[in-house]
Amino acid sequence: MALKQISSNRCFGGLQKVFEHSSVELKCKMRFAVYLPPQAESGKCPALYWLSGLTCTEQNFISKSGYQQAASEHGLVVIAPDTSPRGCNIKGEDDSWDFGTGAGFYVNATEDPWKANYRMYSYVTEELPQLINANFPVDPQRMSIFGHSMGGHGALICALKNPGKYRSVSAFAPICNPVLCSWGKKAFSGYLGPDESKWKAYDATCLVKAYSGSQIDILIDQGKDDEFLSNGQLLPDNFIAACTEKKIPVVFRLQEARL
Repeated sequence: MALKQISSNRCFGGLQKVFEHSSVELKCKMRFAVYLPPQAESGKCPALYWLSGLTCTEQNFISKSGYQQAASEHGLVVIAPDTSPRGCNIKGEDDSWDFGTGAGFYVNATEDPWKANYRMYSYVTEELPQLINANFPVDPQRMSIFGHSMGGHGALICALKNPGKYRSVSAFAPICNPVLCSWGKKAFSGYLGPDESKWKAYDATCLVKAYSGSQIDILIDQGKDDEFLSNGQLLPDNFIAACTEKKIPVVFRLQEARL
């Protein structure tokens, strides 16, 4: 699959690059960022996938977080895809900030008119890793995933739905129980339809309750002053309770700041 390089910048001894390609799953052109640490010049490195939150593109994480310093020190190839298809000319895709463009929620839509393009789950778990493995010096056996907010939700469900695929999963202020919050209800009803039983396949708390896969260790960081925590959008307590019941290890760190 042909890749078009959009940008390349030297950063902490490595290279921060952005590429564009034609996605088979999403049926549109997609961009993703990839950081190649200095260690990638001489051998294969672990791959770490970052999933961003609502309204973000591949640019937010690579421009604002400063993660490149740690990735350089530890020899990690870090991949950051966009958060949704773009430019699909679907009626209503740009009407709101929490649905459609910039808000793919990392699900495979089943409802018209979204189902042809909004297949972010398959893109993140299948198409993109295959593309990365074929074009960059990564070790496919050492792959992990993490994300923020909607992307934290995405990271958790990708790990829980694919036991053994990821070495680790961590999330910053993730949407933990979307079937019970307004963001999730809006997105899932639009992408997946009115049958709420189908929503559970993309809800981390529901997935934990049914999990029977290999050992998985989960880390969640949450800022206690996060307005979305206090207004019931994130619901980490529900997720922690489900993990406790299933005896699945989860480290939950409540930080002083807003993440």
